[in-house]
Amino acid sequence: MYKLILNQIIFLFYHLHPYKPYIKVNTTSIIVGTLPPPRFSTRELNYNDVDFSYGSSSGLLWKVLDSIFDLKLDYKNTRLAVKQRKNFLDKNKIGICDIVYSAFREKIDASDLGMQNVKLRNILSILKSNLKINTLIFTGGNSTNGPEYFFRKLLKKEGIFFKQIEENSPRKHQFHYYGRTFFTYSLVAPSGAANRSIGSTNLYKNKKKLDPNYTTFDFRVEQYKEVFLPNR
Repeated sequence: MYKLILNQIIFLFYHLHPYKPYIKVNTTSIIVGTLPPPRFSTRELNYNDVDFSYGSSSGLLWKVLDSIFDLKLDYKNTRLAVKQRKNFLDKNKIGICDIVYSAFREKIDASDLGMQNVKLRNILSILKSNLKINTLIFTGGNSTNGPEYFFRKLLKKEGIFFKQIEENSPRKHQFHYYGRTFFTYSLVAPSGAANRSIGSTNLYKNKKKLDPNYTTFDFRVEQYKEVFLPNR
């Protein structure tokens, strides 16, 4: 695809999500993001990438979960690494269903803001078809082109009320659809780009004052624990 700006032709990169939703019949919660880095779509993975959702060598989701659950994960492009992640998801009845199906980009990077002409997956239809799912975990908040941002647009289009029931981090909402009640949690994005936003929060600053060794990774671990270990 291309677009014409001031008589210049700018070619756009078609960024297609490389993975289908990972959902089993007993899945009760799903992790919802946007798109992995473009190299996952062009199949040009790095040695330390894992060929699975959130497998980027610079991504933090699996590293945070590894810290919480002591998974001892492999961080290389191996079948074992993929199997370890699937085993964890299956054991904990967690699925992965990113909300973006495809987008176009002028600059080939992983920035959510850089996505154009975004095509979304019909997550509501997926929820309707998978009767045991009751929780959505957004790997990012309501900023433009984030997973919660797009999900709100889907709900608004269908006239579904999105009610906030917890305003502190991690924020929690609920909505009703097809005779069922769903809950959502909004986590800090598991990318280095989100470190600045973490560092600007009073919660992080206060913790940093108490412990100079406290990091943005520690902040994520604490926040993610509240969602992934609520009843343990």
